[in-house]
Amino acid sequence: MGQSKPHRATALIVEDDPMQRNMICLLLEESEVDVIECESAEAAELVLERAAGSLVLMMTDVQLAGNMDGVELAHIARKYNPEMGVIVTSGKPLHQELPDGVLFWAKPWAPLDVIREAERMVYAREHGGEQRP
Repeated sequence: MGQSKPHRATALIVEDDPMQRNMICLLLEESEVDVIECESAEAAELVLERAAGSLVLMMTDVQLAGNMDGVELAHIARKYNPEMGVIVTSGKPLHQELPDGVLFWAKPWAPLDVIREAERMVYAREHGGEQRP
């Protein structure tokens, strides 16, 4: 009998710049987090409808392809999974209100911060919401 593969945490990355999206995805995959990539909020909303409960983290840019921006997507993500970590990022100041618990990261941010946040959210999920010591 084969051994079953342990369930890995999954992150949703929503970024319309392919180079940025690929860099974030590679960082997370190196830290053993599976990644679902989307370039628009509309595509990400479809993922949230189907799989929000299995996601530990969503990271989205404010400016995206399509009609919806990352802030609107953050509100939708919170409705589907209030426990999921959500990061909204932009190179410009944010003038919209984010849902409670959603982080805003101004660009440029440190790649190591992405890994740390993903690991923090994985730990919280595995330990019933408790923060990492």
